[in-house]
Amino acid sequence: MNFIMADTPAILEAIYPVMRELRPKLTFSDYMSLVAAAKAHNGYELIAMFDGTQCVAAMGFRILYDFVHGKHLYIDDLVVTASCRSKGTGAELLKYAERVARVKNCQGLRLCTGVDSKDAQRFYERNLWKARAIAYKKTLLEQA
Repeated sequence: MNFIMADTPAILEAIYPVMRELRPKLTFSDYMSLVAAAKAHNGYELIAMFDGTQCVAAMGFRILYDFVHGKHLYIDDLVVTASCRSKGTGAELLKYAERVARVKNCQGLRLCTGVDSKDAQRFYERNLWKARAIAYKKTLLEQA
């Protein structure tokens, strides 16, 4: 399998069905807009794994700085197609993220997963990630 950086419209289009497995409500138009905005404003990078011409996994990440973690790589999205799970593909993406973090002199890596995502939690723990925090979220409703 090959790692390919999502740097062309054709590659982004090939990744979209995989990203929809993680984010089912995501429209293609919103996906393209969000990737462009995240790249332009946050340094977001999207990498994919392809088996031949078929995208089988994707991971979006960026470098962040804060007082708690210093410079670190934050994984926003990590998804492997249902047919390729439990074959080491996700672990390969995590190893890729670690290599990038080392090259960019990060102090560590970080991500969040849903509190109800028990399969994801087990996956990260198998790959030697430790649960260290609870993330809180507040959605702002549109004003009428």
